[in-house]
Amino acid sequence: MSHYFVKAKTFLLEDGEISNQYLEVIDDLFGDFYERPVEGLPVYDWSDFYVGPGLFDTHIHGIKGYEVMDGTPEAIYEISKVLLRLGVTRFLPTTLTSSKQDLVKAIKAVREAVENGLPGAQSEGIFLEGPYFTEKHKGAQNPSYFCDPCLEEFDEWQELSGHSIVKIALAPERVGAMDFIRKVSADGVLVSIAHTDADYDTCINAVDAGARNYVHLFNGMSGLHHRKPGVVGAALTDSRTYAELICDGFHVHPAVATLASQVKGEKLMLITDCTNACLMPDGEYRLGEFPVFVKDGMVKTESGSLAGSTLKLINGVKNLHQWTEKPLYEIWHRGSLTPAMSLGKDDKLGSISKGKVADFVVMNQDFDIIATAVNGELKYQK
Repeated sequence: MSHYFVKAKTFLLEDGEISNQYLEVIDDLFGDFYERPVEGLPVYDWSDFYVGPGLFDTHIHGIKGYEVMDGTPEAIYEISKVLLRLGVTRFLPTTLTSSKQDLVKAIKAVREAVENGLPGAQSEGIFLEGPYFTEKHKGAQNPSYFCDPCLEEFDEWQELSGHSIVKIALAPERVGAMDFIRKVSADGVLVSIAHTDADYDTCINAVDAGARNYVHLFNGMSGLHHRKPGVVGAALTDSRTYAELICDGFHVHPAVATLASQVKGEKLMLITDCTNACLMPDGEYRLGEFPVFVKDGMVKTESGSLAGSTLKLINGVKNLHQWTEKPLYEIWHRGSLTPAMSLGKDDKLGSISKGKVADFVVMNQDFDIIATAVNGELKYQK
């Protein structure tokens, strides 16, 4: 049995901050706050630092030279380890539109890695980004493999994954999309709208059918017009849905990110859409089958389109905190609690609360990660 206390200058909680207290951790769960620790029990003294819940990246393709579409357990292990240094304790390994052969390989690799045990951040399931998209807003997805949603195909992938696919993105204007959305959302999969030229009404119909998330808001979708609200208009005005945002300053202007935060509130979800070029020097890399080019932190295809990011989720939190001037505890939970909420996992993950899993991050005022714990176990110290 593991039983210890954590001392911090400030703890970031769902509804505010608490200072100069001792947080109890029993085995892998958070306990109560105390003014002083129980005598004889260990204390991790981080009196000069902030402690917040572990971050949860629900949209990440790779990092530091490794990518989910490498199709190897090694890639998943390495992504898991590196994320600890960035304060991420939970993630969804995310695929790209690719050949069926490569998708099967990637799904099997994630399953094998998870079943063998990940060394760092823990996978909460697979996110299939595609292949049911529309070419007009293809982004860095390969249109050669775009097709209409197929339940038989998805069921095959779900079986191969050990029923660990928890999220899928599609364009709702594809033939058969509504029936597909009804079926997979009823089975507990988070259906997300992405890489789409759908109109407002089609998006609302998709949400009526069970879709509940918009992928990287403003990117890969029809924009907002005062007479044609489009995908963006549907995402911003429908309170039933979550909306992902990449806060690197490239994908979305700070003023627009601030607007999205004001409108969506706790249903705004910070993600990275991170690629294997993150934490790597400028140069040429590959995103799936495509060459991409990184300069000054921006990832682009040969045609000049943005292609994922090199964003660290902790920096997305920092940026949105500075742009909106909202309290840190509020913005922090857009990168921890909201992702957990979107997947129905907020009863166990996403915030520092008694009985929840003890994932936490220690950082200084400059957002440098000092330590990261997963399931109550200290996995990383700077």
